[in-house]
Amino acid sequence: MSSGIDTVVFDLGNVLIPWNIHNVLGDYFDSEEAVSAFLTEIDFAGWHARQDAGYPVAQAVAEHSAKFPHHAHVITAFYARWNETVGPVIEESAQMLASLRAAGLRCYALSNFSAELFAQSKPRYDFWSHFEGIVLSGEEGVNKPDARIYQVLFERHAIDPARAVFIDDSLPNVLASRALGMRAVHFRAPGEARLALRGFGLPV
Repeated sequence: MSSGIDTVVFDLGNVLIPWNIHNVLGDYFDSEEAVSAFLTEIDFAGWHARQDAGYPVAQAVAEHSAKFPHHAHVITAFYARWNETVGPVIEESAQMLASLRAAGLRCYALSNFSAELFAQSKPRYDFWSHFEGIVLSGEEGVNKPDARIYQVLFERHAIDPARAVFIDDSLPNVLASRALGMRAVHFRAPGEARLALRGFGLPV
């Protein structure tokens, strides 16, 4: 490519696959404030990140249910109803992926995703053939923005970070990729991401 970019790396959650925990949690609390209080009390972000890094879901549910018995039914339901937290593909993002692949770009996925939950979610989507490879935190035992998972991507798939663009909805993950030499797009909306990719000279 005239831009010098030959590779585009996509995050999955909220870039290609919508993810909204409130689709489940909203059934158990009567206000957004109550949901927020629950998330804070059980340290949801830290707890879920462990599963993203490969901790067994059943074990995580059992341990957290014992620690917070008054919330055990919600903790259990969250993963039991996992498929309700992910929605239909973000069509414009999938179209961008298809366009990049058709134009000859190398395309990969790099995602914080429990391998167990990924296996549940994967059959719902049909864009996987556009990826030459997928690196999941749940298989590698380390989450973005840790530099080690980016290095796994680079080394396993012979990616030159100076010739790659990374797309992620998490700013810390974007900043980490830039620190490692990649160009990056902070994903907030598909149209905005498309303009950013065009700014890098990519055919989307």
